[in-house]
Amino acid sequence: MTERRRFIVKAGGAMAAVAAATIADAPNVIAQPKVQWRMSTAWTRASDIVQGAAERLAKVVEETSGGRFRIEVFPGGQIMPLFDCFDATSQGKIEAFMGSPQYWKDKEPALEWFCTIPFGMNCEGMAAWYYQGDGLKLWEEAYAAFNLVPRPAMGNAPQMAGWFRKKINSIADYKGLKIRIPNLGGKVYARAGATTVLTPLAEVYAVLERGVIDAAELIGPHDDMKMGLHKTARYYYYPGWHEPGTTLDFGFNKKAYEALPVDLKRTLDHAAAAVQVYGLTEFHAKNAIALERLKVEFKGKVETLQLPVPVLRDLKKLATEVVREESEKTPMAKKVHASFTKFQALVGPWDHVAEGAYHQLVAV
Repeated sequence: MTERRRFIVKAGGAMAAVAAATIADAPNVIAQPKVQWRMSTAWTRASDIVQGAAERLAKVVEETSGGRFRIEVFPGGQIMPLFDCFDATSQGKIEAFMGSPQYWKDKEPALEWFCTIPFGMNCEGMAAWYYQGDGLKLWEEAYAAFNLVPRPAMGNAPQMAGWFRKKINSIADYKGLKIRIPNLGGKVYARAGATTVLTPLAEVYAVLERGVIDAAELIGPHDDMKMGLHKTARYYYYPGWHEPGTTLDFGFNKKAYEALPVDLKRTLDHAAAAVQVYGLTEFHAKNAIALERLKVEFKGKVETLQLPVPVLRDLKKLATEVVREESEKTPMAKKVHASFTKFQALVGPWDHVAEGAYHQLVAV
């Protein structure tokens, strides 16, 4: 009986200690907020890699926060039109968006540099500029004017130069061509004598197949083949000189971001960085698989060709003029261009020494 009393006393004491610890910790548990955000993207669910990247961000955030922070992701067109997500986040109608900085260039020309520019850095160089240079700091400065906090999302580059119904042997072959290509790449082609059009993605297959346009640039083998572009034109050119380091963006409403506890801010920041890695590797792998399929299944129907070096040199000269002119449009564009150019000059020689010759050797 005595031993039984001792056991009960000890057990009661242990339970009391646990209860006391629980009560002591309770205020902290109760004080932790449960955050619910909404994100809309600039693409539909059919764009599996990029839409998947947005959904991956939400998954990482929820798992690493233990369910305290949840982001509901909507593809473009579900709760708002595709390109309304930037303004909706800026105005606080939703807390976040995923898109591409080049989509918002009419608001501020400098934003194109945070995505990519013709003959700019590759995705590795872009990431280094953001996190080891002052790229992210400048990006935050540019987005602050719109009540937004930016973070690099995945990189969907390198891209391809596009699908052409005719062979390109010299810069003169662009003259008179009607090409579907947006932004700075389009301005370079226009300077070469081409006519550029901004055909909606859903219509690209039809107009290229019918010969309404002569060429179309989209992304890479994975997405291009999903659109059926390999059935519309014979010549598939590379490299994607116009978008060598394309980096997409997450934008967070500044007020909503700053209201987060410090640990959830860091959770969101690191989740975005994780998505950048996962997204880039998915893009890399899926395009490798698609290119192999293109070569095997459509042998004799599609030719994958490198643009002649003289053509690339001529395009680079024209691109230098176009980029310089764009950089002079606003003080922010001028500042961002100077930073970008300086960083590219820093990493370029290392890229050449470390990887350039190696990749040429592997390709042989």
